[in-house]
Amino acid sequence: MGTEGARALLERADTLTLQTGNLLSWGCLRKKCPSTPGEEVRDCIQKTLTEWSSKISQHQNQETLEVLECSVAQAIEKINPEERDELKVSAKLFIVGSNSSSIRDAVDLACSALGVAQLDSVIISPPPVEDGTNLSLEYLQPYWKELENLVQNKKIVAIGASDLDKTLLEQLYLWAQVKPSSNQVNLASCCVMPPDLTAFAKECDIQLLTHNDPKELLCEASFQEVLQESIQNMKANNWIPLWLLRYSVIVKSRGIIKSKGYIIQAKRNAS
Repeated sequence: MGTEGARALLERADTLTLQTGNLLSWGCLRKKCPSTPGEEVRDCIQKTLTEWSSKISQHQNQETLEVLECSVAQAIEKINPEERDELKVSAKLFIVGSNSSSIRDAVDLACSALGVAQLDSVIISPPPVEDGTNLSLEYLQPYWKELENLVQNKKIVAIGASDLDKTLLEQLYLWAQVKPSSNQVNLASCCVMPPDLTAFAKECDIQLLTHNDPKELLCEASFQEVLQESIQNMKANNWIPLWLLRYSVIVKSRGIIKSKGYIIQAKRNAS
């Protein structure tokens, strides 16, 4: 059936959940070193869709699933419960739409995919603000409240922010019930950590981390483009990405990445 079956399923589904599984077990991705995080995401989506669509049978083609799960079975790796204490499971969540309630779905799906009860840390990257508008505490608050609920429900141990300057990080710290444990700084925008940010972070025991993610790791147009390339002749413009979660599983004692992957959820507009 291949592409034809995949297109038929996508045209009947309302929600698409795509899971890459452990990228380190993908031979084809190992050989290629993407130059940017954005290229890596596109590669992962395309290879997952292509592999998944090639295995769709005639029987599956007749199904109607509201939530369509797209994954490569052999790449899905759950954590052995006996090894859980030796591992740190962390995630960065990129909200593409503006719906803060997506956070719970993303965390639940990540826990389910990895076979764990909770994530050790989650860093939030809220949707980009409109041009000419500065990121504000009011903009961050609904996302942070959702993360705080997940901490209180023991789904996450620690929560962090991304790309906050000293002023905004201080405002968030003073307002929040669950304080940020970390703040990521993009070294493309500042090659040296700002001294005021460093001093405040040290004073409040906030870990400063670096990253090289773009402001939009996966925009709507890019997602639709890779969907169209992977599944020929489908109405890709009907699909809107909601969020993208990147996780990593690290062996604490050795600092080695044991597993890394992406989970993406998108909605289909009925029009």
